[in-house]
This record gives sequence, C-alpha cells and structure tokens, in this order.
Amino acid sequence: MNIWWVILNVAILAALVGVLFYMDRKHVSFSKRVFTGLGLGVAFGVVLHLVYGAESETLARSVDWFNIVGTGYVRFLQMIVMPLVFISILAAFTKVSTGKNFGKTAALVLGMLIGTTAIAAAIGIISATGFGLDASDIVQGSAESERGLSIEQQSADVADRTLPQQITELIPSNPFLDLTGARPTSTIGVVIFAAFLGVAYMGIARKEPEMAATVKKGIDAIYTLIMRVVKLILRLTPYGILAIMSRTVATSDFGAIVNLGKFVLASYAALIVMFLVHLAIVAMNGLNPVTYVKKTAETLLFAFTSRSSAGALPLNIKTQTDRLGIPDATANFAGSFGLSIGQNGCAGVYPAMLAVMIAPSVGINPLDPGFIATLILITAISSFGVAGVGGGATFAAILVLSAMNLPVALAGVLISVEPLIDMGRTALNVSGSMTASVTAASVNKELDRDVFNGSVDAQPIDA
Repeated sequence: MNIWWVILNVAILAALVGVLFYMDRKHVSFSKRVFTGLGLGVAFGVVLHLVYGAESETLARSVDWFNIVGTGYVRFLQMIVMPLVFISILAAFTKVSTGKNFGKTAALVLGMLIGTTAIAAAIGIISATGFGLDASDIVQGSAESERGLSIEQQSADVADRTLPQQITELIPSNPFLDLTGARPTSTIGVVIFAAFLGVAYMGIARKEPEMAATVKKGIDAIYTLIMRVVKLILRLTPYGILAIMSRTVATSDFGAIVNLGKFVLASYAALIVMFLVHLAIVAMNGLNPVTYVKKTAETLLFAFTSRSSAGALPLNIKTQTDRLGIPDATANFAGSFGLSIGQNGCAGVYPAMLAVMIAPSVGINPLDPGFIATLILITAISSFGVAGVGGGATFAAILVLSAMNLPVALAGVLISVEPLIDMGRTALNVSGSMTASVTAASVNKELDRDVFNGSVDAQPIDA
C-alpha cells in the first residue's frame, strides 16, 4: 500500500466537500446540494472501485478516513435521536388537543404500520414466486456459510420469544437506560415514558395552572434547544451523503451483484410496488402523491444511503412537521414507533421473500394457500420490536423463519448483496412511518394541507 495514494483519495474527497460548501455559501437550495452530494459520491466511488478494486488495502485505508465524514454524520444523527423523541413528545402534551387524540393517534399509527407490513409481506411473496427464487440455487461460499452460522447463534436468543414477551419488552423498566439506546426497543420505551410524563403534566395543568405554566416554560426552552441542534446536524446532510455513497459504491462487490442479479431485481421490484402502495394510501387521504414524493425525497435518499432508520429519524420528523404539515406529536409517534414496529422493508418484504426462497429446500410448497396465509400473519405479528439500526432485517428474518420451522442458516445466502438490498429496505421503512403519520393526521383532521401543498423550496429542512 502506498500512503500517498490514500492521501490523494482523501484530498479528492475534501475537494468535493469544498464544492458542496461553496454551493452552500452561494445559497444553492438544500435539495440541489443533497442530490449533488449523491451524484458526486457515486461518481467518485465508481472511480475508486475501478482504480483500486473493492478488496484493496489502499481503498480500505481511504474509506477509514471517509468514515470521519460519513459515519460521523450518522453518529451525530443517532446522538440526537433519543433527546429529540423524548422532548418532542413531552412538548406536544403541553398542547391540550394532543392529550385528547393521543389514544386515537397511537391506534391509527400502530394499525397502519402493522397493516402495511402485512401488505408488504404479501407483495414479497408474490415477487419471490414470480421471479422463481430458490435459496438452494445459490452457491454458498465461506462468507455465506459463516453468515449462516452467525444467524443460527443469534436465533438461539430470539427465536423462542413469544408475542406477549415481545410486547412486554416494549415497556420500559429503566427509562434512563432507554435514553442511552441500550435496548433494541429503547426508542419505544422513551416514547412511553415521555407519554406518561405528558399525561402527568396535563393533570398538573388542571389542578395547579401556575405550576404547569412553569413546567411548560422549561419544556419549551429545552425543546427549542434540541431543535436547534437538529438543524445544525441536518446542515451536514450533503457532506454525509457524499462520503457514504463514495464508500458504498467503492467497496461494493459488483461481481456478486451480477451473479445474484435476479434476487436483487426481485427485491427491488417488491420494494417499488410497496412504495406505490404508500402513494396510493396518500392519495386515499385526498393528497397529491407527487407532492409527497417531492417533499420526502431528501429524507428517503438519506435513509437509502445511510441504511439506518434510526439515523434518519431527525430528518424524518422535520420533514413531516415542516413539509407535510403533520403535528409534532403525531410525527414523533409515527417516526419513533416506526423504528421498532412494522418496518415494511426489513420486517415485511424481506423475511417473506426469504421464507418463500427457503421453503422448497425443506420440501414445502411456497404456493400452498395455508403456507402463504400463515406467513403473512406471522410476518405482521413478528414485526414488533425490530431494531431500527443495522441488523433489524436479520432479527425479523430469524423470528419469521423460526416460527415457520424453516432453517434460519439459509438466511445468510444473500450476504454479498445484503448492503445493496438493505438500502432500499431502509428507505421503504421510513416511507412507511411517514405514510402512517399522514393517515393518522388526516383522520384526526390535524393535517395542515396548506403546508403539505406548499413549495418545497419554501420549506428547507436545514433552514
């Protein structure tokens, strides 16, 4: 390895960052800077891949430096997730209307998340069947075998967990531990804790108005501070996307993508169809799907590149409130619940497709109506408690395959194209939470349609 090549690669990335910074100084719109970062990242990644190769030590060292910008940006977003969820929901309870609609909003959001996950599972089954996917057709190398063994070990910890146990896991026993994100379901735990404090505030407001006013002033001050931090971090989005895409494209195994092209195509066919279902739901609420796409494009693009639903949460919530006209409380409920419940991509499409692919290897007919009905039901139920960070799809697959008595080790056959598929899955997860939020706000007549229909440029997320 020549250290000077590493220095050159890092210098080029720094120059591209400088281009984006110059665009910012010239007040180029946030949307244009985000998509410019994406384009530059893809182009730079292709050049690095062609010059060095995905397994090059020089590239690996270069990517380590790229991660300061890319991974660092995602970590900043993850840093603010728990404080944002906690204070946003608590602040929302200082508005009287939120308390009245809390139960209805939660029911609508949960119903939409789980319902769309069942639809996603059905679409995944149709796609896997239509493309004739069969896990036994894939030649397994050492990487696939090692991944299979790892999944088997994980399954020993999670496969025997019943639905009541999964639901119990959502309830926080130590909210301060959950504020650190220590559990896969920590986000939901923080939501529940904040809701309890919100209900307590409403009780104080009825009996001690003067004390409630003091509490509200403190909550509003903290909320303003946290939202300012969110805005500061979101301004780094173009730079984060540039570094993440450069790394992703440069280190992708293009040969494996070609060899498993049918599986990649089937996955994205299912993900795209499910996204069209989201647009249909938006239209059913009397809203323009094209406007929805324009307003959410930057957030979905970040989810696609970062492969982290949790990392995309601040951007998700800001998009909902500032561009879609959704109240803070509803946006936070949907965004937070969507991290651990009913992820359409990771907990819906993916495990259903895997089950259909693996079934023939143990002599099960994946077209059997009983098998299909059971798979859709189990996929929807198992979507509780899926983590919104890396590994959530594997967790969901283990639950579904174990419940269907299918060998979990075969879930490792797609390891070589897992990052590519995971990008689309994550974007669909985030879109699912937004769709649930739009529906809940529309049904509760809390959606600000003037904001939804307003200009994208008039509502810059990083303003």
